[in-house]
Amino acid sequence: MTEKNVYLIVAVDENNGIGKEGKMPWHFKKEMEFFRDTTSETMEFDTKNMVIMGRTTWESIDPKFRPLQDRENVVLTHNPDYNAEGAAVCYSLGEALRKADLDEKIGDIFIIGGAQIYELALPISNGLYLTKIHNSYDCDTVFPDFSEYYTNPPENLGTKEENGTEFSFHFYSRERETF
Repeated sequence: MTEKNVYLIVAVDENNGIGKEGKMPWHFKKEMEFFRDTTSETMEFDTKNMVIMGRTTWESIDPKFRPLQDRENVVLTHNPDYNAEGAAVCYSLGEALRKADLDEKIGDIFIIGGAQIYELALPISNGLYLTKIHNSYDCDTVFPDFSEYYTNPPENLGTKEENGTEFSFHFYSRERETF
């Protein structure tokens, strides 16, 4: 557990699909701008946010965009020999959260995928940024059911359209249990 805010951020299709063969099945510039702005913006001038992702998510990011700029990148893997150039490698979500707690320059923590990492982080998260892509795609990976954790109606953050597809941005909040 961490004292810092932990947010999940995800884009899903109409069937809660998030990926196909380790990649996102859509590419919307406006959705990626929302992701970048949300995960980069901090409340304090001299801090930056941490993004935590699984190895497959890291590898799905075009190498020219890795590590994600202006954010502390952390890759979770079970492989002790794994090297993610420009990112820290941790072997558990707990280890990554402890790393964030020990660094006073870290603001908020964003979990950015994949499905297994989202599943691990749901119980300890404060909020969920969910972009709903109003279209169906051929996905083999879905976002886990979050209804048990987020029972309040979402805040609507707006809609955008690109290439004939509409998508809407939502924020779900909740009080995180402390132990």
